[in-house]
Amino acid sequence: MKTSVVFLLCVSLFPGFSRGRVVGEDETGFAECNVFFPGQVPPEGFTEPFHVKICQQYNKEPRFATLYSTKDKIPLYSAFKYTKPAQNEEESWLVEPQIDDPENDLREMVPEVDIIGSVANLGANQALTSDYVGSGYERGLLNPSLLNKEDFQMATYTLTNAVPLSPSLSKSWHRDIGRVVEEALVPHCSKKDRLYLLAGAIPSSVRVKGKVSVPESLWLAACCDASEGWSLGLVKKINDENSLGDLTVGELEKQLLAGVRLFKGSCGDDNQSQGKREAVLQSVSQIRSGEQVGTGDNQEAKGSGLVRRLAGIIATPFVKLLELLIYLFVELVKFVFYFLWLVIKRVAGTVLDGVCSLWNGMVSYLKAISMVLISIPYDVGRVIINIFLGFLQIVQDVVSLTYRILCIPVGFVLHLAAFPYHSICAIPSVLKDMATGIGGTFSLVIDATAALLHGFYYLAGHIVKRFIPKGSSDD
Repeated sequence: MKTSVVFLLCVSLFPGFSRGRVVGEDETGFAECNVFFPGQVPPEGFTEPFHVKICQQYNKEPRFATLYSTKDKIPLYSAFKYTKPAQNEEESWLVEPQIDDPENDLREMVPEVDIIGSVANLGANQALTSDYVGSGYERGLLNPSLLNKEDFQMATYTLTNAVPLSPSLSKSWHRDIGRVVEEALVPHCSKKDRLYLLAGAIPSSVRVKGKVSVPESLWLAACCDASEGWSLGLVKKINDENSLGDLTVGELEKQLLAGVRLFKGSCGDDNQSQGKREAVLQSVSQIRSGEQVGTGDNQEAKGSGLVRRLAGIIATPFVKLLELLIYLFVELVKFVFYFLWLVIKRVAGTVLDGVCSLWNGMVSYLKAISMVLISIPYDVGRVIINIFLGFLQIVQDVVSLTYRILCIPVGFVLHLAAFPYHSICAIPSVLKDMATGIGGTFSLVIDATAALLHGFYYLAGHIVKRFIPKGSSDD
């Protein structure tokens, strides 16, 4: 929240705030930044999922286009046009929040210090200033600020336009590209607004702090899309600061990714003015050898160059002092706004806390009163119901006791009245049982007597058979 407020304050105080828009996949090319490509057709062949297209803007106007590699955390190329260079440079380095956090509501490039903590995964997909601190490398611009006028120049100071370069190589790259563009390319293009420039880097496996790729070489591709048009490629090797090799765009494309096509239309190798191209190559050769480009008034040019250098040496301390004063002023303004923000935050926080506490107390009091008022009829009804239920219980107990008391004499009378009836009814059953018992006794005696007589008969017969001889029976 704090960073968002600071960001809005900065935007309101400094309306010329840089804006870099990540181009959506559903948009054609680089959207409004297609104007920086011949025929508004960007280079082909850069199709990796970690390639992000950025339309770099300033004061709500497109200034140049960048293809950024979130894998290598450096730009693969920046496309721009030559504008009249500004006299003074003011560095204000910015980052692109949407590269690390696509869901973030910040749609513009902002200073890195203003969004720390408010952007998720900051630095996961792009380089940060901390990646360069103490590394021995500095932030080298692919689209050099020295080739741009004021608004365009301010837009170049973004980390999505920077690659790690040694201080000497960065100085050499900017010096050579500046001279080539101003002294060789611009003078030989009949329409200055039709001169399209692509400055790029080829990533290597060497990483700064294990994160940001150090390019193995830098390259520049130029296209003059006009009558007697031409195209040209230049390459500077990292291990040779003084190298600046020229080659055709087709040869340059072979050093990049497979299937890459940088330019279309009249910038193709088959549609070039060889005379113009030879003139450009000659100018580049003179720059490479350290000669002054031009056909006349060389001494005057050298003299004016010496005067400019001397004036630059004299003015440098004052320029640096002015830069320091501007920096101190900007930091002081930022500190004042930050202090005011803290004061407002503390005061507003205290007031809001008091209001919230008062509101919570009122709500709790009203809630307690409401609960008491609501519970009164409920409690009264519950008491009435309990009284009624108690009365019913008393009536039930009285009836139950009365029933039990009345049951004692009634039961006695009923049992006493039923005794004769049960006694008379039991006589036939008793007589029947007695007759059955007597008959059974006589039957048992008869059976026992018969069994005894049969036993005696069987014993006598056996004795007779045993002791009477068989012979006498034969006689």
